[in-house]
Amino acid sequence: MDLFSDIPSKPVKALSVTQLVRKMKRAVESEVGRLWIEGEVSNLTKQGSGHWYFSLKDEGSQIQCAMFHARNREGSEALENGAKVRVFAEATVYEARGQLQVIVEKAERSGLGDLQARFEALKRKLHAEGIFDTQRKRELPVFPRIIGIVTSPTGAAIQDILNILTRRAPWVQPVLFPVRVQGKGAEREIAQAIAKLNAPGRYGYPRCDVLIVGRGGGSLEDLWCFNEEVVARAIAASEIPVISAVGHEIDFTIADFAADLRAPTPSAAAEIAVPDLAELRSTLLNLRNRLSRSLRHLLREPSQRLDTVRIDLAAAAEAALLARHRLLQQYVIRHRALHPANILERRIEKLGSLRKHLRNLAAHGVSRNAEKLRRLDTLLRTLGPDSAFKRGFSITLNEDGSILRSAKAAKSGQILRTKLIDGEITSTVSSQEPTA
Repeated sequence: MDLFSDIPSKPVKALSVTQLVRKMKRAVESEVGRLWIEGEVSNLTKQGSGHWYFSLKDEGSQIQCAMFHARNREGSEALENGAKVRVFAEATVYEARGQLQVIVEKAERSGLGDLQARFEALKRKLHAEGIFDTQRKRELPVFPRIIGIVTSPTGAAIQDILNILTRRAPWVQPVLFPVRVQGKGAEREIAQAIAKLNAPGRYGYPRCDVLIVGRGGGSLEDLWCFNEEVVARAIAASEIPVISAVGHEIDFTIADFAADLRAPTPSAAAEIAVPDLAELRSTLLNLRNRLSRSLRHLLREPSQRLDTVRIDLAAAAEAALLARHRLLQQYVIRHRALHPANILERRIEKLGSLRKHLRNLAAHGVSRNAEKLRRLDTLLRTLGPDSAFKRGFSITLNEDGSILRSAKAAKSGQILRTKLIDGEITSTVSSQEPTA
């Protein structure tokens, strides 16, 4: 038999390696596609880029796996060497090496499918009974004084809760009921703790205002005790409001649905359970400011009316006072006017004024008469005998001093005096010679 009888005798065009690998890749992706694969993790390598590479193997084979941006992928915490896992991935071929591999989208520990089925079954059962109804959930107290904490005494959750309670509400008294939070029998311890805290008088516990039930993060198996029916029913039967705080924000348990309130983390549960002291102070300050503004608004109009009345009253009082002051001034002025000293002062002032006026009149009269006298003197000098004397005239007087006005009046032997400018001449009339 010719083993090479089916080889074409004529040369045909050959595929390049890249073409072949791409053809294989398309075949694998179309024929196999995306599916669940189960096996054991080995050779796990975590790159700085955030991509993880590992092998998934069983008794007969192994295949290379890649999970890109692994920390953002669901279930990446389940990937560790030696772990039995189930991954949801897409079969493909890595072209650069021509290597068959799968690209992992999510992962979970092997056996989680059964746990998930149990989870969903219990969830449907309790939901049908009304355990999860919102009508039965109670409001948390605004200012709790005592908070019961059901968790492990050695885990990080209790420290986170206590730190936050101390910082936010130092007046709150925390009461720890220590329990196991994973492993066989842990669910019964948790349920009994809730029941005992609801009967404080019987078991010697203080009466709690709210309960925080939970633990820190972990795998689904680690958190499973909070998915047990006994825990859910204990939470539902609690007369004290219950905050469920199990795992991380992405973890959901049956206890979360049964509780009065779910917190994404134990730290968040502590923040939810109590008000923040700083926020309370801020709220009180805001309330005080709002109350002050409201009071100012309510009192604004009455205050304005009061101001108006006060202004009007002050104006009226001032006007009345001014009127009384003016009246008093009038009385004072009248009193001063009628006072003898003032009358005497006015009389003295009037007398002084009259004296001054008389002095002015006298001075004016003297001045006027002096002026008149000067004018008469001037006239006299102009028309008087002195002026005539200066011109060569003379005056003849009788013995009695009268003026001799006519020659006919002169008598023989009469003594006459003749006044000249520079003296007198005495003569005796010897004869008369009147003019014709």
